Amino acid sequence: MMPPRELFDASSVANGWTLRQQTLDYTGRPLLMGIINVTPDSFSDGGKFWDAEAAIKHGLELVRQGADLLDIGGESTRPNSQPVETAEELKRVLPVVQALAAQTDVPLSIDTSKAAVAEAALAAGVQVINDVTGLEGDPGMLPLAVESGAGVCAMHMQGTPQTMQDTPQYEDVVQEIYDYLQQRRDQLAEAGVRLKRICLDVGIGFGKTHQHNLTLLANASRFHELGCPLMVGHSRKGFIAHLLGDKQADRTAGSVGVALAVGSQHVQVLRVHDVAAVREAWLLFEATRNIQSNQSTQ
Repeated sequence: MMPPRELFDASSVANGWTLRQQTLDYTGRPLLMGIINVTPDSFSDGGKFWDAEAAIKHGLELVRQGADLLDIGGESTRPNSQPVETAEELKRVLPVVQALAAQTDVPLSIDTSKAAVAEAALAAGVQVINDVTGLEGDPGMLPLAVESGAGVCAMHMQGTPQTMQDTPQYEDVVQEIYDYLQQRRDQLAEAGVRLKRICLDVGIGFGKTHQHNLTLLANASRFHELGCPLMVGHSRKGFIAHLLGDKQADRTAGSVGVALAVGSQHVQVLRVHDVAAVREAWLLFEATRNIQSNQSTQ
């Protein structure tokens, strides 16, 4: 049975994303979700913050830079990455979650597809479940999301991290991912997750070619029709190096450029490594755009 139609009134989530303990307002600018990879093998910074002390220090630095949320993950989901055992993932993330929950008021997100990891992280102070499988990879994840009242982020991925970049194919990448996210939104709502708690993610780099990624980014505004906040996680990904023609290129400037492009389409959440760079670029972008807007009305 479909949920009541009023659950999908976009105006009900126009001003914020409701988490477990608070609602984040994104009316003025996109929310910046700072990335903390407590892993040895993440594609961008694997090993850099594997030590809990280093990860905690990095999280506090991202807060100082202006992060609105912190997303903590203990399992790499880069192409061809291998799964880690639940106990190992918990060993990596829990000390970081516990310390950051005690030292900052910025809401925390757990980047995991395992219900046991999410449950322990929620008990330690996390407010958001960010699941690259769209809460489909573990049968315990959706009931946990409903019971906990956590904010959730459901992402699209074609295949698994081990297979997703083999031969990604779509007839119409925007429409097919739109249809998936619409269906997943409905399923989450039917299970009892309120629309105001759901964030959707098109899954840049997860089972997409470079051209698929660019097409999705260019059409990000289409997904606002789904009536949920939209998150884009483009930061430092391979399509940026591909466009620059240099696999070893520093991808910071490219990541900032994409952030401005999708932010101008009113994407509500940007998941980024370089919080300060994106925040400063957005402030200047908005300042100049506001001047242009004021001049046009005079």
